This record gives sequence, structure tokens and C-alpha cells, in this order.
Amino acid sequence: MQDVKPTRSELISIKKKIKLAQSGHKLLKKKRDGLILEFFKVLKEAKDTRKQLNEKYKHAYEQMIEAVALDGMIEVKSLALAVKNADIDISIRNIMGVTIPEIDSKKLKEVLQKRSYGFLSTTIRMEEMARAYSELLEACVIAAETETKLRNILIEIEKTKKRVNSLEYLVIPKLNGQASLIRFRLEEMDRENIFRMKKIKQKIAG
Repeated sequence: MQDVKPTRSELISIKKKIKLAQSGHKLLKKKRDGLILEFFKVLKEAKDTRKQLNEKYKHAYEQMIEAVALDGMIEVKSLALAVKNADIDISIRNIMGVTIPEIDSKKLKEVLQKRSYGFLSTTIRMEEMARAYSELLEACVIAAETETKLRNILIEIEKTKKRVNSLEYLVIPKLNGQASLIRFRLEEMDRENIFRMKKIKQKIAG
């Protein structure tokens, strides 16, 4: 089988690929580090929102127990049946390639403050219970938004780490190996040409 001789243009092409891979590796490392910083920032937010959620759940539950005890289960169920579903606005934001859901907090508060029942038909206790559960629902939505953001960032970190490792331990070393082999073969061909030229000169001189 005839030996395929490499060319200098092939070496130049490989060097360009190495430079591009190294540049991509550097950018991906920056992205990974930025995502990790964002992850810990959102992790703190998630812990705070989870704490608030637990506190609001406890408060809402206590309000419900009091309303049931003093106003009766039938009145509480009637109040619950009077509440209607409402839409909220959700938008998508992009952070370093990560899709982050964002809920319009102002619109959410407006939705939760709306009541589909009259104040005259309820007691102060039941109104306090309704307000407590509205705040609990708001806390649930905020916690869901934060924890979804945290999960999406973590998924992107893992994907970015895999790409960084692939470039660092597979792609770049393979390209460097190819470049070294081509360089070695070109140098070998140069030596062979020099040796051949010397032989030709000796024949002409002799």
C-alpha cells in the first residue's frame, strides 16, 4: 500500500483546528465558572424561599384550623368553592444558554388579591385564612420558579463540564498528536529531499 504523504496545508489546517478548540475550551471554562457562581447564588435564594414557604404553610394551616373551629367546615368549604382559577404571566429569560422561567410578581399579586366572594359573607377569621393561603400560593410559585432555575443551571453546568473535559482530554490531545505526526513526516520528507539532492549533486560532480 502506498504511503500517503502529508502536506504543509494539512498541518496548517490542523493548527487552525487546535487554535479553535483551545479558544472554545477557554470560553466554555469561563461559562462553566460563571454558571457555578450563579448556581450558588440561586441556591441561597432557593433555601430562603423554601424557609419562607414552610413558615407561610404553617401560618396558613393555623389560620385554617382556627376558621374551621370557630366558623365551621361548611363555611370554609363554601369559601374555597367560591375561589376561581386565574391566569398568571410567565416569561422565559436566557442566562448563559440556560432557559429560566420568570413569573410576573406584580401580576401574580393582583391575581391573588382578587376575591370572587363578598366580604359581608365572610368573617374576619376566614378573610385572614384566605389571605394566608394567597400568600402561601405566592410562596409556592416563587419557590417553584427558583428551584426550576436551580435545576436548569445544574443541568447546564453538567453539560458544559462534559464539553470542557471532551475538548481538554480528547479533542485537543488528538489534534496535537495529528499535528506532531504530520510535522515529523514533513521533517522526514525534507531530510529525504536534502539527501536526494546531495546524491544528485555528487553524481553531477563525479
